[in-house]
Amino acid sequence: MTPYEANPRAAEVEAFLERTPFAQKLGMRCDIRGDEMTAVLPFSKKLIGNFTIKALHGGAISSFLELTAMAQVFLVTDLARPPRPINITIDYLRQGHAKDLYARAYITKMGRRMASVRAEAWQEEKAKPVTALMAHFMVGEG
Repeated sequence: MTPYEANPRAAEVEAFLERTPFAQKLGMRCDIRGDEMTAVLPFSKKLIGNFTIKALHGGAISSFLELTAMAQVFLVTDLARPPRPINITIDYLRQGHAKDLYARAYITKMGRRMASVRAEAWQEEKAKPVTALMAHFMVGEG
């Protein structure tokens, strides 16, 4: 079974990422299996924020998490377009090293007009997140 057979919205999420210039600049991609999505940010030297310690740039990490959260909401809803952010809080928990970054987003509440989402990014161990996001997105007309 292909991801598209399991979730027909998978193709729409991939199209959203392909037409989002910043997602393309980051090199972001997603592995979608049913309604579960793992986002991948492949390491690239352009993502380094501090060359002395070879740490990923916080802006690249936070943008990656925001796009992951938006894509997850879009994946599991019937929205005509990706959701619009209302507010976002980022917690930087550990240094992001010069390695691939992975993320998953979880919808904690889906209302008629707003969705609450949390997301975590990790590198080698999912249990040791590098960064966490809490966000609210507008999903209804308002």
